[in-house]
Amino acid sequence: MMPPSGRPRPDRAAHDGFVTWLETELDRAAAAQPYPGRPAVRRMTSAEYVNAVRSLIDLDVDESWLLFPADDVDQQGFDTNSEVLSVSPALANRVSRLAVGDPTIGPGYVAATYSTPRLQYQDDRASEELPFGSRGGMAIHHYFPLDGEYELRIRLRRMIYDYIVGMGRPHTIEVRLDGALVGSFTVGDADRYGYPSAYSFFGTIRGDPAWEEYVSNEADANLVLQFPAPAGPRVVGVSFVDARTEPTGVLERRLSGFSLSGLGFYHGNAAIDRVEIAGPHDATGPGDTPSRRKLFTCRPAGDAEAEAEQCAREILATLARRAYRRPVTGADVDTLMRFYAAGHAERGFEGGIQKALERLLVAPEFLFRIERDPVDIPAGAAYRLTDLELASRLSFFLWSGIPDDELLRVAEEGRLGEPDVLERQVRRMLADPQASALVENFASQWLQLRRIRGVAPDADIFFDFDENLRANMERETTLFLQSQLRDDRGLLELLTADYTFANERLARHYGIPGVYGERFRRVPVDPGQRGGLLGHASLLTLTAYPNRTSPVLRGKWVLDNVLGMPPPEPPADVPALEENHGGRKVLSMRDLMEQHRANPACASCHRVMDPPGFVLENYDAIGRWRDTDEAGAPVDTAGALADGTEVETPAGFREALLAYDVSIVRTITEKLLGYAVGRTMEHTDQPVIRRIVSEAEADGYRWSSIVLGIVKSMPFQMRSAES
Repeated sequence: MMPPSGRPRPDRAAHDGFVTWLETELDRAAAAQPYPGRPAVRRMTSAEYVNAVRSLIDLDVDESWLLFPADDVDQQGFDTNSEVLSVSPALANRVSRLAVGDPTIGPGYVAATYSTPRLQYQDDRASEELPFGSRGGMAIHHYFPLDGEYELRIRLRRMIYDYIVGMGRPHTIEVRLDGALVGSFTVGDADRYGYPSAYSFFGTIRGDPAWEEYVSNEADANLVLQFPAPAGPRVVGVSFVDARTEPTGVLERRLSGFSLSGLGFYHGNAAIDRVEIAGPHDATGPGDTPSRRKLFTCRPAGDAEAEAEQCAREILATLARRAYRRPVTGADVDTLMRFYAAGHAERGFEGGIQKALERLLVAPEFLFRIERDPVDIPAGAAYRLTDLELASRLSFFLWSGIPDDELLRVAEEGRLGEPDVLERQVRRMLADPQASALVENFASQWLQLRRIRGVAPDADIFFDFDENLRANMERETTLFLQSQLRDDRGLLELLTADYTFANERLARHYGIPGVYGERFRRVPVDPGQRGGLLGHASLLTLTAYPNRTSPVLRGKWVLDNVLGMPPPEPPADVPALEENHGGRKVLSMRDLMEQHRANPACASCHRVMDPPGFVLENYDAIGRWRDTDEAGAPVDTAGALADGTEVETPAGFREALLAYDVSIVRTITEKLLGYAVGRTMEHTDQPVIRRIVSEAEADGYRWSSIVLGIVKSMPFQMRSAES
């Protein structure tokens, strides 16, 4: 790290003057010889494919249906980078059969199993899509391919010795289809089956064999329901009737330790483990689904083959225009019509459309984001994208999907390149609900938020952590980021906001009073404790170890994702931090790190990484506020940042970070530009990034200003020819 230890640092005026001169010269050189870069041809990501199919044929594809491999990420953490994506076939046959409503679909075709997380408590209302007065279970979004009878099977949660939980008292399970009750069951009956044995309950009574059989096998053996369902996307709700006397939204005190394993097993709440849905049985027709309404924009009258072919051409030309993101040619439609003819010979008009749709969904023009070099362009020369290519880049950037009709029409008219028209389209798209994809895909990858789903805090230390809390942590950060984008706030408010989004469970975790129920709502917070992203439990948890906090992980995260100054990787031979163990004095995290930094190979990097991490030590490994550390001593958060700024509290740290406002905005802009163009940012991109940030300053670094700056930039609107 510079300057080397013991060497003088230039004063601020000399430092800033040199940096300004250097950036000016680099910007001048970049303007004289623009280099927009050359993202490779790549296929859609899984998320983009799902969104594209939804936009095209109004069908929600479960990502588990896809044969795409897990999307790799680049060194900046983004799966949109063309350099790391690979190609794999999609389940086009399944999608096309579901969209058309293939009458040959049999009972096992859409058999699906939906499971609840093992550590998810089911003591409260589990979803806004389940009725008030319910608890636990799940709201399942299931696609029924045909009108017909379907079978639903419920399996209850088991614990020690594979015994079903909560069978000491009765519980009522309700099954609903789009909110309407279609069936119910009652489970648990201690009076009928007698007492549990000592093996399944911590008592001294021998117990009854009938109980053993019931709690092991019989309780959920016949939880099977057959019900009629119309074709299309439906919400299947499976939940318990909440028999508590407390009103909805008041959380129960949870059992732990012996009480949970003993009393909780017998008298506690039964829970849903998984739900299986199979069918259709005795199908009666394809129904009137959103997909069929989107697909069949015309119908041939009678059996006239010529009329059917004309209608098929009209349908396929409309689909191909949207799917290929450009005007279609006669050759495009002829290719699809050959598949239509094959399907028509087997199963008539709808069979022909299904077969052609199957071909379209695996067409390279659909799966790949193709940008072609102009004819006779000099090797390595920079050129401007066509309006259609620009429309495609824009829709995948803001919506993670294909252009809608309006954007495609403007591009076909050759007007998208006009600055005023382009700005109107960007603002329209940012206001569209589809812009939530920008948060879900960019922001979650930039902040590494997806990793929260894989963290596993030590249950012996953090017994209050469960799947409910994990999901609430992720939901808070997602809703916060969506509000920032929707309300067009300044980027610096990501660190200073005096509000967040919470439900009762998360508010209790934070110590925020007056929040009741499972519904998330905007709540004010103490900006000194919970202000902005640095107070979010999601980010604090994923930058900790399972059993303790990590100033190193947190400091590195801040340097990389907030300040844009990622530290180098540690040398291979550096020993790990010595942990606290039994039989010795428990040391504070600062004392442990002081021992580690005694190694000269570690000291230089830790001098920069550790202070931003230590100042966050008031948050434990699952993001709760604390005043004492593992050693029982008051938390010591004081330290000096790399520039010498003294910080003592998280509130002071947030304030100190604002002195780096330009660096923070540059970091976010660089990551957003890399996500938008699908390649890793290079030194040649820095002049563009500086210009975007400089022009956005007058508008308070609002999201719209940064996004518009990116969309109007040379790397976004241009491309380098192959060299």
